[in-house]
Order: sequence, then structure tokens, then C-alpha cells
Amino acid sequence: MVLPKTVNFQLENIMTIKYLGSGARMSQITVHSGTVYTAGQVASDATADAAGQTQQILEGLDRLLAEAGTDKSHLLSASIWVADMADFAGMNSAWDNWVTPGRAPVRVCVEARLAKPEWKVEIMVIAALPE
Repeated sequence: MVLPKTVNFQLENIMTIKYLGSGARMSQITVHSGTVYTAGQVASDATADAAGQTQQILEGLDRLLAEAGTDKSHLLSASIWVADMADFAGMNSAWDNWVTPGRAPVRVCVEARLAKPEWKVEIMVIAALPE
């Protein structure tokens, strides 16, 4: 995914908020006070199974985190939505292969109806910028 637009806001010279991949409705990344927040990410190929969709999402998160100046070894938190908990093991297999050993973030995973019925997984992460 190419992030076409970057917007910076300066509030009273106290804090800077950086928006990456911004559109009219949302940004793909927001950076504030050394913390990177991603929007929920879904698979580009929704015909894949849950493990395949998760792998696609995690590859996209790698790109987004790099764009923001960090990586998965600095994850603080992950929120994961699965359309059907029957896909929990498939999602976890891709996640477990991706997450940095010894640096797994806090995580929540819930079953939820996603915006499109073909999507099986959506993931949103929060990461620290390296010091």
C-alpha cells in the first residue's frame, strides 16, 4: 500500500500529531508522543483462508510500521477481530510465526461481524517509536 499523503498538526507548540496515509475519512497511521497507531487492516485478497488473510495483514502492518519509523519488535498492543472463532487457530498460526519472540504485545481477540462478509480477520496495532 502506498501512503499518498502526510499531514502534521501543531497544537499550541506543545504536541505534534502526524497523520500518514490520510484520506477524507481516516488515516492509516497516526503518530503522537512517540507512539504509532494503525488503522484496522484487512486482507487485499479476501479469497484466502484466515491464515492467509492474517499473513497479508501482517505484511501490510510491517510496511505501515516501517513508514512510521518503527517495526513489530516495538509493538505495545494488538486488537484482532475475527469473523468466526472457528478461524482463531488459523489466525494464531500466522500471528505466532510473525510476532517477535519474547516481545509479544498485549492483545485482545474478539469475534465480530466485519465490514465485508469475505473478510475473516482485521488487525490494528499500537507501537512505540524506537528511542
